[in-house]
Amino acid sequence: MGLNEANATLAKQETLNSSLLKKTSAKGKEISLFSATALGIGGMMGAGLFSLLGTASAHAGTHVPIAFLLGAIAASFSVYSYAKLGATFPSSGGAATFTVMSFGDGLISGGLNSFQYIAYLIAAALYACGFSEYANTISGGNLSAFEVKIIGAVIVVLCAGINLLGTDIVGKAETIAIGFVTVALLLFSAGGIHIANVSNFEASGWSMNGIAIATGILYINYQGFGVVTNSSNAMREPQKELPLAMFSALILVTIAYVLVSTAVVLLMSPAQMLQFNGHVLADAAQMVAGKLGFSIIAASALLACAAALNATIFAASNIAADMARKSSISKILGGAVLKTQIRALSVSSFIVIALVLAFPLDVVGKMASLAFLLVYAAITYGHIKVRKQTGAKLWPLWTAIVVNLSLFTTLFINVVESAPGSAIALALALFGSFGLEALSRSYLKHKLD
Repeated sequence: MGLNEANATLAKQETLNSSLLKKTSAKGKEISLFSATALGIGGMMGAGLFSLLGTASAHAGTHVPIAFLLGAIAASFSVYSYAKLGATFPSSGGAATFTVMSFGDGLISGGLNSFQYIAYLIAAALYACGFSEYANTISGGNLSAFEVKIIGAVIVVLCAGINLLGTDIVGKAETIAIGFVTVALLLFSAGGIHIANVSNFEASGWSMNGIAIATGILYINYQGFGVVTNSSNAMREPQKELPLAMFSALILVTIAYVLVSTAVVLLMSPAQMLQFNGHVLADAAQMVAGKLGFSIIAASALLACAAALNATIFAASNIAADMARKSSISKILGGAVLKTQIRALSVSSFIVIALVLAFPLDVVGKMASLAFLLVYAAITYGHIKVRKQTGAKLWPLWTAIVVNLSLFTTLFINVVESAPGSAIALALALFGSFGLEALSRSYLKHKLD
């Protein structure tokens, strides 16, 4: 490569980096540390806690709290990676920006960004399904399957409308919703542990594989930390505020998860948790405080699922719009479909609604966990390439990669055995993302030639 060509390549990369890390305008409203933390909590404390306890208990039994704790430890290494990347490369594109900074503007970053965009949409569908299941529970379980799906579609549209109002409104909405949910869960945990007959508690049998599968299923509860990085360019000091917001959100939700799941396993047997699968917490709350407890936790479930859906759609639409503008997602997809924030939000919402209509809650939950385990491993591997810029230590990054891939393998084997159709759908999404990117780049290159 000649000197002029090398200088041109360097200049092109610097221009790309500058555009990727562009700050909000002076007219843009900043997001506070408190709101950013609430955004992270809102992204995490959703359908996974309220709707997947029964599914996880089928594998871990009364050891569900341990699975939650292991999931938090596993997620903490990815949180470390994302916090370092986000503080160094603040952008509304969040993780999609990290891939371009790590792998360059090419097939790998484009395909990975398309896949993680799909992963966020799958997670949003999970939260919408969780919302509709609890709405059905509150109504007495008398809604038809079609009516439940329609409720899921309606809440997607409502959350999309909130996102159109801007970053600061999203943060405030998350703060209000999560404040109510957190208080309700803490009260339930204290009441449940207080009235439980601990002397009669019998631990179920366990296996490492069973707890590992449960950890993989519940891992989706922690994926929401990534949405905080999409607000980094709206922070006054992202280098300080972003890591603090992400780790604060992780610690707070982990405490809530362990306390809540402990109260549940003390009140219910694994068989009962399976019987009430999809609305375990509401039925456990009824044991604590009757109809009032049932109503409060059911309302909390609706708010938590809506908050998680709201935060996840926020992240997905920001990734789509930001990367489309910077030609880091497929250029054809970006130029024709996801060109503006409103268009990206509309397309994202439409796909989420399609997923809600197509898949049941437990299947969507496993697909979402698998997708994010892969995404986190890939982005952390890319982080190693830019580690000198971020100042990250090497061992937490490799630990994150190994842990994420190990959980992915364990859960994927289980999904292949129990729901092969969802495993095939996820594989098609992965290979399709890279295939679309390769075809669009080949088409554009041929057109230019």
